[in-house]
Amino acid sequence: MTSLPLASLPLAPLLLITLLWPLLLGLRPLLVDVGRWKLQQLDWPWLTAAWPALALVVFGADGGLRLDAWLTGGRWELDGQRRLLLALTALLWALAAWYARGYLRAEQQQARAGDATSRARLLRFGAFWPLTLCGNLLLLVAEDIASFYLGFALMTFAAYPLVIHNGSRVARRGGFAYLIMALVGEALILAGLLWGAGSGHGNSLAITLTELRLTLARAESGVWIGLLLWLGFGVKAGVIGLHTWLPLAHPVAPTPASAVLSGAMIKAGLVGWLSTLPLGLTTADPAFRGLGLAMLGAGLAGAFAAALVGVVQRQPKTVLAYSSVSQMGLLAVLVSLGLLQPQHWPMLSAAVILFTAHHGLNKGALFLGVEISRRPPPWPSWLLWTLMALPALSLAGALGSGLVAKWAYKSALDSAGDKRLLFWSGLAAVGTTALMARTLWLQWQERQEPRRNPPAAMPLAWLICVLAGLSLPLWIGWHAVAPDLPPLTALPALLWPLALGLLLSLVLGWSLCRFAPQIALQLSRWLPAGDLWWPLAWCARGLLRAGRWTAQALANMQAAWVTFWVAREQAMLAALDQLIRAEGWLRRQLAMLLLALAGGLAALLLSYP
Repeated sequence: MTSLPLASLPLAPLLLITLLWPLLLGLRPLLVDVGRWKLQQLDWPWLTAAWPALALVVFGADGGLRLDAWLTGGRWELDGQRRLLLALTALLWALAAWYARGYLRAEQQQARAGDATSRARLLRFGAFWPLTLCGNLLLLVAEDIASFYLGFALMTFAAYPLVIHNGSRVARRGGFAYLIMALVGEALILAGLLWGAGSGHGNSLAITLTELRLTLARAESGVWIGLLLWLGFGVKAGVIGLHTWLPLAHPVAPTPASAVLSGAMIKAGLVGWLSTLPLGLTTADPAFRGLGLAMLGAGLAGAFAAALVGVVQRQPKTVLAYSSVSQMGLLAVLVSLGLLQPQHWPMLSAAVILFTAHHGLNKGALFLGVEISRRPPPWPSWLLWTLMALPALSLAGALGSGLVAKWAYKSALDSAGDKRLLFWSGLAAVGTTALMARTLWLQWQERQEPRRNPPAAMPLAWLICVLAGLSLPLWIGWHAVAPDLPPLTALPALLWPLALGLLLSLVLGWSLCRFAPQIALQLSRWLPAGDLWWPLAWCARGLLRAGRWTAQALANMQAAWVTFWVAREQAMLAALDQLIRAEGWLRRQLAMLLLALAGGLAALLLSYP
C-alpha cells in the first residue's frame, strides 16, 4: 500500500518518543519513590503509553532512523505496511488501557483501602503493561535483526505477569503453558536468526531483516533456517500443534490483556513470517516450496480443527481464543502462497495486512465485549446486543471491514488461480460463523442486569473499538490506498458461509440442547480447553516420573554398590587387623620360637650317625 500525501513531522523524534515513553512508564517503579507513587490508580500518564505511537502513525513521515551505536547497528523504519500494523497495535493498546482503568476499579479501591495484595497486583500490572507495549512497538518498526528480536522477546516475557494477574491456580496453569511455549518459540527463533545471520554471502553477516530474507533465499541451508523461523514464530501465531497456550492463557488473563494478546500480540508471529521468510522472491531455492506446502497444510488444519474444538467450549473467551487460532490459520494459507506462488505476492501481501488489521480490531472488540455483557451499562438491551453482534458479524465476513477483508482474501486467491483453496477457505469461514454464534450464546447465558453506575471507561472504550473495526475500510485510506469494495454480484459467494454457519449453529445447537444435552456436556469434557496440552502434559509427567524412577533406581544401585565395597573394605580391614595381631604375637614369642627351632634342629642333627 502506498502512502498518500499528508502533513508530516520529522520521523526521528517521534520514533524515539514512541519507544521511550512506554519504556519509561514501565520503569517508573525503579525511577521514583514507589511509596509516594499511587500506581493503583492507573494514572493518566500510564494511559498515554500508546499515544506517541498513534501520533507517529498520523504525523510521522515515511523513512528510517539509523543508530550505529545501538547493538549491531539499529535500523528502525516506517513505511506503508508498518504504519498500518502500528495503527492497529497502538489503537488497540490505547483503548485496552482505558478499558483496564474501569475493569480494575474495584481492585484499585481495595488497594487504596490498604489491601497489600491488590496493590502488588496493580503495581505489577501497571509496570509490565507498558513494557509489553514497548516490545510490541519495537518489533514493528525494527529493521535490524537485533532490535527485532529484542522487541519480540521483551513483548513475550513481559506479558507473562499480565497472564497470571489474579494469581489463581487456573491463572498460574495458563501462565505456565504460556511460558513453556514461549521458551520453545524463543529458542527456535533465536536459533533461526543466528543461523541465518551467519549464513550471509562471503564473510559478511546478515544484519537487517531484508538481508536475512535474501540470505535465506540463496543459502544452502535456507529452507532449514526458514523451518526454524516458521515454527518459532508459529508459537505466537498459533500454528496447529503449537497453539495450546492460547486457550489456556487468554481466558485467565484480565480482559484488556486478553484483547491485546489476541488482537495485537498474536500478530507478532505473522510479522515474524513476513519479516524473515523469502516471500515473493522468485529466486528462492525450490526447496522452499516444501515449506510452503507444510505451511498451507498446517494453516488449513488449524482453521478447521480450532473451529471444531472451539464450538464445544463453555467459556466465551476460550471460544474466542480458538477463533484466533482458526483465523490465523487462514492467514497462514495466504502467507504460504508467498512461497508457492511468489509472483502473486504483492496482491497476497495487501490482503494479508488488511485481514490482519480487520481481525485485530474486531477480535479486540469481541474480547472487551465479554466483560461488558457481565457488567453491562444501563443501555437498552436491543442496542447493547446489536453492538455485541456487530464485531461477530464482521469477523464472520458479513459486514464492515470483515466483508471488505473477505473480498480482498478471495481476490488474492483468485489471482493465484487456486479454486480449491477458495472452497476450503469458505468452509473454514463456516466454522468462524459457528464460533461467533457460540460466543454470543455463551455471553447471553452469562448476562447480568444493567448497572446504574458501571465504570464509564469500559463501555466507551469497547464502543470505540467496535466502531473502529467496522469502519476500517474508511479510515485506512487516510494514509494508504483504500481497499476495493466488493460488487453486489459477489455478495452470494461471500455470504454463503455465513448462512450455512448460522443454519448449522441453529439446527445442531437446538438439537443438542433439546434432545441430547449430555452429549454437549461430554464433548466439552472430552475436548477441554488446551486440547493437545493435556496429553502432552500427561506424557511430560510420565517422562518426569520415569526420570525420577530411573534416578532413584540409579541412586539405589549406587548405594548398593557403595554398601558392597564398604563391606569389602570392612572385611579387608578386619583381616588386616588379624594380621597385625598375629604379627604382634609373633614378635612377642619370637625368642621362644627361635629356641624351639634351634632345639628341633639340634635333635635332628643328633639323630644322624
